[in-house]
Amino acid sequence: MTTKINMQPERRFAMLESGAWSDNIITDYLDQAVLTAPDSVAVIAYRVNEDERQAFSYRELDRLVTRMAAGLAGLGVAKSDVVSCQLPNGWQITALHLACVRIGAILNPLMPIFRERELAFMLGHAQSRVLVIPHHFRGFDYAAMVQGMRGELPALEHVLVIGGDHSADSFEQVLMQRAWEEETDTAALFADRRLGGDDVVQLLYTSGTTGEPKGVLHTSNTLLSNVRPYAERLQLGSEDIVFMASPIAHQTGFLYGLMMPIYLKSTTVLQDIWDARFAVKVIEAERPTFTMASTPFLTDLIDIAPDHGEALSSLRTFVAAGAPIPGALVEKAGTAVNAKVISAWGMTESGAVTMTRPHDDARCAIHTDGLSLPFMEVNIVDEDGLEVPRDTEGNLLVRGGSLFVGYLKRPELYGVDDQGWFATGDLARMNEQGYIRITGRTKDVVIRGGENIPVVEIENLLYKHPAIAAVALVGCPDPRLGERLCAYVTLHNGHTSLTLAEVVSFLLQQRLTKNYLPEYLEVLPALPRTPSGKIQKFKLRELAMDIRLDSATRQ
Repeated sequence: MTTKINMQPERRFAMLESGAWSDNIITDYLDQAVLTAPDSVAVIAYRVNEDERQAFSYRELDRLVTRMAAGLAGLGVAKSDVVSCQLPNGWQITALHLACVRIGAILNPLMPIFRERELAFMLGHAQSRVLVIPHHFRGFDYAAMVQGMRGELPALEHVLVIGGDHSADSFEQVLMQRAWEEETDTAALFADRRLGGDDVVQLLYTSGTTGEPKGVLHTSNTLLSNVRPYAERLQLGSEDIVFMASPIAHQTGFLYGLMMPIYLKSTTVLQDIWDARFAVKVIEAERPTFTMASTPFLTDLIDIAPDHGEALSSLRTFVAAGAPIPGALVEKAGTAVNAKVISAWGMTESGAVTMTRPHDDARCAIHTDGLSLPFMEVNIVDEDGLEVPRDTEGNLLVRGGSLFVGYLKRPELYGVDDQGWFATGDLARMNEQGYIRITGRTKDVVIRGGENIPVVEIENLLYKHPAIAAVALVGCPDPRLGERLCAYVTLHNGHTSLTLAEVVSFLLQQRLTKNYLPEYLEVLPALPRTPSGKIQKFKLRELAMDIRLDSATRQ
């Protein structure tokens, strides 16, 4: 597949000159680890429901990667082809990315929560050649779902199922139990497929305001120019152990749970399902020093920490992002989990852009989203693009090394100006010390537990409901998840009532992912509108500020 990227020669020159880009690729760091620390543990993977632990040294991981890469090439995966995977955290997704880089393919991680509607669009848009899925995960049959979609996906040649039977689509039988590396000259294959720093290696879909997911394209240069300064700011090294329960199919898990440990030649500990009590057991056993997750993960750990003594004492750093961090949480973290709480802000298009520092006062994590990382810049401007005074709210722009290189097949949406600034869609202010605070969003997105909810897409589905005349979705504050999704509707004449259960049932019939379902519904006689007829969502957000969701309204 051709992946046209937006690479201005001036940007490349400036990034190389500054040291942001090195043209290294992630397998260079794997090679270094295998050479200098072959028996060090690379990956430890826990499966919660199975209570299973698997561990691989760098030598063992490299062997798995070599076999997988040769196997993918043997299945016909060519340079620049897209290999998709819908996998929970586990060694397979780490090895799959490294294998794709070995043969010049592009990995497209997909969230396990996606169902037919989202999956059909993303796989079709990416023209994925291969899809790797679990047979079952959290009680859901992925193999059956994908089998029912094959007719819609003519480009999809291979579906490899992990943990299924021994049929022709078995991941284990097709890819891992065959000695592919003995059937080809892997050294020659890998040399021939060697990627440059500006070749695309990652395709991640992100929800936006258009009602259609956008495929974010990253290169080795953009990804690694984020990993390096991130690790340096947090003073992480090869002796550190990373604990990652955030999905690797999100940029957080991918950058800091998959790539960063390999860059550091350290160990990553992966957990496939978030379960706080299981996490305590894992942390006590593996003694990780660092983790990053959305605020609800921190809340859950702190809530149960008093029952577990010193089990969490190894954690030195907890980076929280996705929602403001309550002050009480920061205070409790210092005693309950022995961790310094670091606040951060970023996006799929850039990875972490701003982050507080380990030596900053705890109040920084409460009241700010940090300083920009090396090789990244932030600016706050008014509607005319002029920089606003300090402590004044404006539109947040970013530019620098880790900014992505385009949206797949949507060059018109790239939105980077001649000076390299990208409009994030967020509102922010900056204090005199250069720390920013996200104050709102110009994009029509609700973020629940760190997960972007595609508001426009869901609204479009609800407009198909026979009872709904108008609909607007907004977020209401939630102390644990940051926001929950609220639906305000008006009804067509002849319809007098509508319940949340009916709305949920309708959306499920439309094959919407359960994680995107609204949790509150209010029927109004009219939605607030401007004189031109545009719905005034800011007024609905004001109404939503008073919502207190109880168990009866949560799905």
